[in-house]
Parts: sequence; structure tokens; C-alpha cells
Amino acid sequence: MKKTFLIATLASALAASAGLMPAQASDGILTVATIGEPPTLDAMQTPTDIVLMIDQHIFETLYTYDAQWKSVPLLAAAMPEISEDGLTYRIPLREGVTFHDGSAFDAKDVVASLTRWMAVNSKGKQVAEIVESLTEDGAHAVVVKLKSRYAPLLATLSQASIIIPSEKVADTLTEFVGTGPYALKERKPDQYTQLVRFEDYKSPEGEPSNYAGKREAIAKEVRFVPVPDANTRVEGLISGQFDYADSLPVSAYERVEASGNAKPVIFENAGWASLNLNMKEGLLTNKALRQAVQVALNPSDMMLAAFSDDRFFSVDASLFPGGSFWHTEAGVARYGEGDPEAAAKLIEEAGYDGTPIRLMTSRQYEFHYKIGEVAKAYLEAAGFKVDLQVVDWATLTTRRADPKEWDIFITHSNFPGDPTTINTITDSYPGWYVSDQKAKAVAGYMEATSDDDKLKAWEAIQTVIYDDAPLFKVGNFNAVAGVGASVDGYTPTYWPHFWNVTPKN
Repeated sequence: MKKTFLIATLASALAASAGLMPAQASDGILTVATIGEPPTLDAMQTPTDIVLMIDQHIFETLYTYDAQWKSVPLLAAAMPEISEDGLTYRIPLREGVTFHDGSAFDAKDVVASLTRWMAVNSKGKQVAEIVESLTEDGAHAVVVKLKSRYAPLLATLSQASIIIPSEKVADTLTEFVGTGPYALKERKPDQYTQLVRFEDYKSPEGEPSNYAGKREAIAKEVRFVPVPDANTRVEGLISGQFDYADSLPVSAYERVEASGNAKPVIFENAGWASLNLNMKEGLLTNKALRQAVQVALNPSDMMLAAFSDDRFFSVDASLFPGGSFWHTEAGVARYGEGDPEAAAKLIEEAGYDGTPIRLMTSRQYEFHYKIGEVAKAYLEAAGFKVDLQVVDWATLTTRRADPKEWDIFITHSNFPGDPTTINTITDSYPGWYVSDQKAKAVAGYMEATSDDDKLKAWEAIQTVIYDDAPLFKVGNFNAVAGVGASVDGYTPTYWPHFWNVTPKN
């Protein structure tokens, strides 16, 4: 049984009664308009963006992502001690951290939480396959022993592997108790999720950097309100009903900027758009034709058609954006402004028989559709016949599971914390990218333990991806949100967070 930090709690209460709150603490409330209602607050079960956005205020993980998307300590006290063979990770834990229920954070909680994570979370299940044992090493460290080297381990421990009190662990969580800067007070489905400042919160040290560094619960309360309609989010932000509005249409940028009551916020490199090619059946099982597709396409024109203004996108051949630890030009080939003549030569050499390329896209993501229109024009200029199939998103995701139904589909993704979690690299993801050279390159990455070795291995993977051509990266897109003019300290991140943010007076 863990002992409640009674002395620390009493000291905190006395400090509060004496007015010794943190210097920046505010009685203000931040009202955040989200794109919808979270299906749960159990991030292990459903690690969607809306769940992770809210959960990160309540729960914490052993590691988190800094500005380069490298994993750095959060509840861990330091980076792990890794054995010479790369199979044993000893992770020291921070001391003096408490949960919202007043109980002390220790190794027992970590083992219980990660055991559950490996049983219920999709990435946790992948980790479970290579974990030989997970044990406590005293009260303030855990030891993970692996069956084989696994380079993405820290990245997977940086997202959704939330730590909860061991006493609260259950198949279905009924209490949502974490160590984060805010505690859950009330959740009314389809109305709001109310979080309040955790007065006994112990922040990690260091300058804020993405999700790393100092976390201060300045606002007394953060209230997340589901607002599915984008125009309603815009109107509520401008009227002052909301202090922050997530995921706004780019067309609202000037209106928010001109309102005087709110400021538009651009989060650069929120994600990337791609054309994914079918390597299992049909026309594009021919590698030469896939490379002809690469040569034919013009990423600048596709992104300009999709986003209208270069404030909202960038064109970059690297599969990770500038500023990311993983950004590299290694292996980039057949990526530029589109060359129909060079593509036509490749098409002829490959023996193209005139069979139409079935290009699937959806208008539910309007930028997917616009990318598809421009892609069709460039592919046809090179000599391909193209059957542009515009379907709803549900149909597209159903159809893409059948390799007989398509040749190319358009999608978008965020930038994951670890390269090997890019969807396309997975053998089973629609497109079915399977090749001997990819398997060899990924195996080399899995063996890496140092950051330098991981980056070299990733460069080898990106080189292979450009050669095999399982996809065509179109470009990076930015996300638009809005914040009240009098709100201070908000820094854009992929999953918006509101510690270190000062609400309006």
C-alpha cells in the first residue's frame, strides 16, 4: 500500500491559505472549443487526437516529445540506462510526484499501468511481443527486458502509455486519476469536460519545449467544449465565448485576424498529404510505373491547389519536416516540379498498356480532392490514363482494404514520434508495402540504440522508400486555430495544451 503524502498536502494547504500560490496563478478560466466530444478519457483504449489533447492535462507518461520530437523524460527522472546488448532498459523515476488522489507515484504504478497498456493499446501490444519482463527495481525505478532490440521503445512510451495509480488499474477505467497539472472535476458528455488546477502538481524542470520542460497550471480551470461545426467555433471565438478554437478553416483566417477580439494561430507542419500506391495488385505492382508516377507529379501545384496560400503549406521531399530530428534529404529522388517528358519515357520503357490508373479521393477532405484533380492532370500529361474516383471517406477507407479496387488513394497523416510508426512502412497498411530492401532497412533501425545510429538507419529507410515508391509525398500542411486576443502564453503544438497559458482577466 502506498502512503499518502500527508505532510506535503498539509504544507500545500497552508501555503494556499496564506496566499502563497505560484506567482502566475490566476483565477481565470480557459474555455476551449474542440472539434467534438471525446469518446473516452482512456487514452490507452482510444488514442485519438481529441482524447490525447484533453488527456495530456490529466495524465503523464514516462517520456514525452520535445521540439525536435525526440523523447525526453517526463515522469522518468532521466533517460534510461541501456545495457551493452541493448536488451535491458533501467528507467529511473522522479521522486516526490503525487497523483490527484494524494497517493505517491512509484514503480508499482508504472508496472501496473504499462502492463495494462501492453494489453489494450495497439502500439502497446506491439511492444508486448518483444518484452520479456517488466519489473520494479525498488520504489523509484523499473527495468524492461526485451527479447530483441527495439529502437522505437521510448517513442512508444511517449504517447498514450499514461501512468495511473496501481489501485485504479482495471479493464475499464471508472476513475481518471493522473499526475498532470490539471485534475478532472466533471465530465458532461456533449457539454463539457471540466479540469481544475492540481495544487500539488510537481513540474518537470527545464525550459518549455513542445511537451517537455516546465508545466505551470496558471488558469484555475480549463473547460473543453465540443463544437463540431467549424463556423460555430469561429463565431464563438470572435464573440469571446471561447478563449481557444481548434481546427478552423483556412478561409476564416482573415476574419479572425480582423476581429480585434481574437488572433489566428498557425501550427506549422501539422501533417502531410500523400498519394499511396497499390503494390499488391494491379498496374502499379510494376516498380518502373510507380517511379514514373513520382517523376510526373508536381507537388507545388498540388499543394497550392489544395491550400490556396503558401502560409498554409510547404513543399519538402523529406518525410519529416524541417526542425524535426528526423528531417533528412537522404535518398530523395524523382521529386520536383513534374517532368511529363521524362515520365513518358519511363512509362514506355515499362511497357504501359493503357490501363487506367484508378485514383481514389474524397471531398470530405476538400484538399484531398483538389490534390487529386491536379495529380490527374499531370499523370495524363505524362501519358497515363486516369480514372478519378470521388467517394465519401467511409467508402474510401472500406475500398482501400481491397487491393482489387484501386491503384492510388489520397490521404494525410501527422508526423509520428518514431519513423517506423509511419503507416506506409507497415506491411499490412493499404498499399501493402513489402520489399526485401525495406525489411532489411527496418531491421537495421530496430537494432539501433543511440540517436546517431537511429538517424543513420532512418536515412537508409527513406532512401529505400524513394526507390520502392510505395507513396508520393505531396507536401506538409499547416493547421489554423484561434486564440482570444487577451490570452497570453499560448504556444501552438500538434495536440494543443494549456499549461503555461494565462487566461484573460
